[in-house]
Amino acid sequence: MADLTWQKSSYCAQGNSCVHVAAHGNTVNVTESSDPTAAILHTTPTAWAALLRSLKAGTNHD
Repeated sequence: MADLTWQKSSYCAQGNSCVHVAAHGNTVNVTESSDPTAAILHTTPTAWAALLRSLKAGTNHD
């Protein structure tokens, strides 16, 4: 995989629990900052956009 350019969430406060996102081709990669190489989730831009819309709308899917 190509080197990814990770962006930290703008909602991240000081600390080690931040979401980082990197786009590469038709894939959105998501990881957690305390150990960014341990688990990298891969999704499509469409699914990522749907998640963000849901979060911004305050939708709860419990």
